[in-house]
Amino acid sequence: MEKIYNPHSIEQRWYETWESNNYFSPDLTDSSKKNNSYCIMIPPPNVTGSLHMGHAFQDTIMDTLTRFHRMKGDNTLWQPGTDHAGIATQMVVERLINAEGKTRHDVGRDAFIEKIWDWKKESGNTITKQLRRMGASLDWPRERFTMDDGLSEAVKEVFVQLYEEDLIYRGKRLVNWDPVLHTAVSDLEVLSEEENGHFWHMRYPLSDGSGSLIVATTRPETMLGDSAVAVHPDDERFQSMIGKTIKLPLSDREIPIIADDYVDPEFGTGCVKITPAHDFNDYEMGKRHDLPIINIFTVDAAINENAPEKYRGMDRYVARKSIIKDLDEADLLVKIEDHRLMVPRGDRSGAVIEPYLTDQWYVKIAPLAEPAIKAVEDGDIKFVPDNWKNTYYEWMNNIEDWCISRQIWWGHRIPAWYDDAGNVYVGHDEQAVRIKHKLNDDIQLRQDDDVLDTWFSSALWPFSTLGWPEKTQELDTFYPTNVLVTGFDIIFFWVARMIMMGLKFTGEVPFKEVYVHGLVRDSHGQKMSKSKGNVLDPIDLIDGIELETLVAKRTKGMMQPQMAKKIEKATRKEFKDGIPSFGTDALRFTFAIQATTGRDIKFDMGRIEGYRNFCNKLWNASRYVLMNTEGHDCGIGGLEKHKNMSFSLADKWITSRLQETQKQVIDSLNTYRLDLAAQAIYEFTWNEYCDWYLELSKSVLSIDNESNRDAQQGTRYTLVSVLENLLRLTHPIMPYITEEIWQRVAPLAGISKDTIMLEPYPQPDADKVNQAALDEMNWLQQFVLGVRQIRSGYDIKPGKPLIVLLQNGSAIDKERLLNNELMLKKLARLETIKWLEESDDVPESSTALVGEMQLLIPMAGLIDVDAERERLNKEITNNQKFIKGLEGKLSNENFVSRAPENVVALERQKLSDAQGKLKSLTEQLEKLKSL
Repeated sequence: MEKIYNPHSIEQRWYETWESNNYFSPDLTDSSKKNNSYCIMIPPPNVTGSLHMGHAFQDTIMDTLTRFHRMKGDNTLWQPGTDHAGIATQMVVERLINAEGKTRHDVGRDAFIEKIWDWKKESGNTITKQLRRMGASLDWPRERFTMDDGLSEAVKEVFVQLYEEDLIYRGKRLVNWDPVLHTAVSDLEVLSEEENGHFWHMRYPLSDGSGSLIVATTRPETMLGDSAVAVHPDDERFQSMIGKTIKLPLSDREIPIIADDYVDPEFGTGCVKITPAHDFNDYEMGKRHDLPIINIFTVDAAINENAPEKYRGMDRYVARKSIIKDLDEADLLVKIEDHRLMVPRGDRSGAVIEPYLTDQWYVKIAPLAEPAIKAVEDGDIKFVPDNWKNTYYEWMNNIEDWCISRQIWWGHRIPAWYDDAGNVYVGHDEQAVRIKHKLNDDIQLRQDDDVLDTWFSSALWPFSTLGWPEKTQELDTFYPTNVLVTGFDIIFFWVARMIMMGLKFTGEVPFKEVYVHGLVRDSHGQKMSKSKGNVLDPIDLIDGIELETLVAKRTKGMMQPQMAKKIEKATRKEFKDGIPSFGTDALRFTFAIQATTGRDIKFDMGRIEGYRNFCNKLWNASRYVLMNTEGHDCGIGGLEKHKNMSFSLADKWITSRLQETQKQVIDSLNTYRLDLAAQAIYEFTWNEYCDWYLELSKSVLSIDNESNRDAQQGTRYTLVSVLENLLRLTHPIMPYITEEIWQRVAPLAGISKDTIMLEPYPQPDADKVNQAALDEMNWLQQFVLGVRQIRSGYDIKPGKPLIVLLQNGSAIDKERLLNNELMLKKLARLETIKWLEESDDVPESSTALVGEMQLLIPMAGLIDVDAERERLNKEITNNQKFIKGLEGKLSNENFVSRAPENVVALERQKLSDAQGKLKSLTEQLEKLKSL
């Protein structure tokens, strides 16, 4: 093995080996394997996308589970694929066309779609290449795309069936409308953030001249579409006005004053203008009171012919200024207040979204929702953590019909055709429509221009990717799938719809469990975003990136120079030398060890650096094992073939601890506690195998004589067998380094297989747990640690030999000392170990306890008491000053209320740590006084 661990020299080589040998593919030749199948569907990333930290975290979880079950012997499929991402992909290609001075309308629909397919062929595989970099063991030959032929046929089949059952219809309703893209968009494609705005207070005169009402709005231009003013029915201020009418300013219309419980009498003036065509809440109120729905906007969000002539053709914001000016001149503008409000913007266009009344296609959702709710209630689907089922119920019990049409070109075109009379026909294609409805070729048919919402095809993902509507072997083997791994933000948009569609078209749930993971945030707990300049690229963490390149990457495309400078300054401060190369395994382990179910991750660079060190530790430990076992008799076959082989206390202990660790890891992975599995592997590897066992093995291996041959063989056997098991145990989380080391270690264990990833996952053996060895080793460790703590507390040099006196020991303590005295002297650097008799004088000593036994180290000649007292007093004084400063800062109300929450939490942690240190220093000083 190379002296230094270099992930780049092994990662690509091993991935190419795994993929070229089809190690990721399940076995479909043996029908008996259906009963132990295991399947995960990847949430299909956008074909336009590149890997972000959320993907990397999610894919680490899925790949760990997939590799774990593959090694357990399950017939395992991790289904890959990408989503056609309608709006996002269309925008990418439109920009390319715009750069040529053309629009998509100049090119034409068919030619434009052809250009998108060309773009996908050339540039649409970025994220799949990056998934390979993460070590993802997806079955690539089965990769699907939501617009491929098979999935397109599934989409048509579902649409036709739902339409024929009256579960799909076309209707005019309010939608999120993007006035730049000219299409309806889903709630998930709308980003609402707080922005500066205003509250305009306007006077609405009563028609009878008896007075007026004052309404407040953040969108005064929508007043042109008002249908009523609403008050609360119990609001005494307006009881006498209910039923009267108002003369709508700047208009010749009269609108009623209505009463509705929705109105909050404590908010604003207690009067609410109602615009059913341009507000979702107003739309519902309008339906309750049968109000006219007056759309005042064009598709571009300009004022249309339903408004007074003066404002027609104006952009909504130009109209806003004109309306405010006219109200002010008419003495109907009461006041303007500054106001912070949530502004909805399209995630692709950045345009402010308008609620807009338009004809769209809808799925009648209630009949599909009922069995989907029951599936979770009956336990057919379980959420992990369980509390997410409450969010699911909340959404599903308040579900509304699903708008599935989009006014763009890229996507599954709606399989509906119209004749000149406006009749609509639905079928798989035009020929099927003509045959079914007996339409001759003289009748002209025009296909609907709209395409389906991307989430429509995604809802079919678990069964369409396996070949549905055909009855394929894959569908029979892997459906229902085992677990869906996803973020909480798409429980409704994707998870619920997959459950509804799966139950409807297969009669079975699409997956048995839903594992909901948290978000990956920055080290301060802030959400990562381009605008904050705190985004980390997982590929940069794997490969490393120079500071100047990182700065340029984070500030690219920033329109505001001040913000760009702020981000540049913060980046240079945090990453003074850029980001070093950590490798894939260190990144994956960092994700895994923080994957507490349902909790967000605070991604800290110090942690990934620590887990890169963990990789180095495993690498160096393996080099030690190989240097001490290659070319030697390692007892292949164990005691069955080597009857005289003997095992030391350390051999028996590490073998016992391996069984306990294996059980803990398996139990944790089976319950999605990747954090506990990774922590158990880390602690066993670093704290037990490396720090204790390898050190203890040196004593056996260093005595090279005939009488020690059997003991050496036992230790070499243990070194190899424990490491080989540990590599298999760790492989699902850190695949590359474990494969590289295993290839060298496996032959020493008598294994001659091609890859670790197809080896069986290690299973604990209760018969190999030696409780006596565990107890005795624990005693030895407490003894050594007691000595080390005394050295540390009094600043005694590690290499200085010490005298240890023992008191109050039991017969077992004395037996254990007899068995391990030489080992204790070596590990704790001791000169002598002596039992004190009851009559012996006890010298001034520092003490530690090992159970009931007292361990004493005489201090005479070891330390300068006066100098040590001075050192401790100085440290105590400095610590007290530090604590006083922190207490002053935390008692300052201005600091606590204004500083970011994470900064305050950090200061509180510093105070707690300092107080703990002060207590320890004070205790050391008290002990010193007794010497």
